[in-house]
Amino acid sequence: MTIHEATAEELRDWDRWTVEPIGGTVHQSLAWAAYRESLGWRSRHLVFDDGFRLLSLERPWPIVGGAGAYLSRGPIGGDVPIERTADRLRAAADWLAAHGVDVVASDAEIEAATGYGRLIEERGFAPIDEVQPSRHRMRLALPAGIDEGVVFGGFSTTLRQRIRHAERSGLRVIRHDARWSGDVEVEPAFLADAAAATFDRFYDLVAATADRRGFSIGSRDGFVRWSVAALASGHLVFLEVVDDDDVLLGGATFYRHGRRLTYSQSGDRVEARRAHPGVVHLVLWRAIQVALAEGLDEMDLAGVDVPSARRVPEPEEPMYGLYAFKRSFGAEWVELAGNHEWVARPMRYLAGRAAGRILGLGGGGR
Repeated sequence: MTIHEATAEELRDWDRWTVEPIGGTVHQSLAWAAYRESLGWRSRHLVFDDGFRLLSLERPWPIVGGAGAYLSRGPIGGDVPIERTADRLRAAADWLAAHGVDVVASDAEIEAATGYGRLIEERGFAPIDEVQPSRHRMRLALPAGIDEGVVFGGFSTTLRQRIRHAERSGLRVIRHDARWSGDVEVEPAFLADAAAATFDRFYDLVAATADRRGFSIGSRDGFVRWSVAALASGHLVFLEVVDDDDVLLGGATFYRHGRRLTYSQSGDRVEARRAHPGVVHLVLWRAIQVALAEGLDEMDLAGVDVPSARRVPEPEEPMYGLYAFKRSFGAEWVELAGNHEWVARPMRYLAGRAAGRILGLGGGGR
């Protein structure tokens, strides 16, 4: 395989190759590259001889030179033989090493059942822990032509009751979406000028949820800037729930990519749960309706695995409640191959990480 950096012409339709196809991801998009560049990363847009695209995000090492590269959720698998995807990863790693990169990390969202993990380990990559909160994910398949009523009927009885109660109580779901088409029973409110204020308000709910569940969502500024950029690019759908007095009760963001809608961030007011117990349930149902209306292949409810073990949570573990919640929608557990890395220059890699820690820049190349 031959590889070159994208020309201006090739960048114009970049997302058509990396976000829209089967297996595509917003984390290979132009918008994501621009956002990471604003945080000090260097992006390289690689193009293969068959037109395949791959985004490499690189963090130069201070003092010692060189860099670490993170192929965020790439390479995408698409519908080609899995061996070809493994070969693409190997070719990209060799190309990057020849251009000054010392370590390459890749956490492509490819199912473990395909054997992809074994294939890339045979090509020199080794398993490492995840950059993202979860390794695996929960998936609700949406076969072509499936009826909305059939999907709703597959929910647990308690879930259906909570959704219907939320609907009867007068809660309104507002859809912020640059690709709004009016095909789902929610109120459109894509207001570009007000997007930053909208996400700033939502951040408080997400941050409170993150504190309760013990994970980090980063700074307010970063959250708002990325959400606004993703919304403007059409990759993000934001659904918020308000009561009769327009008080924000909860909401969630979803990525539109790879023939699926992916559950990203959510939050709700804990103090309002007694009066409105179905807020999160309603917003997820509306998201599923969006996916159905757009003819997408699946609703991706994201991950819930135990951080230290990367497996299905047990009933006594904190993540089990979230796992049971997603199961109530009919979602199934899907194991992914997980994060892997290949080290081209071990000594400079270690020196670069050490220099980054000493200077307070972070020691990782990912």
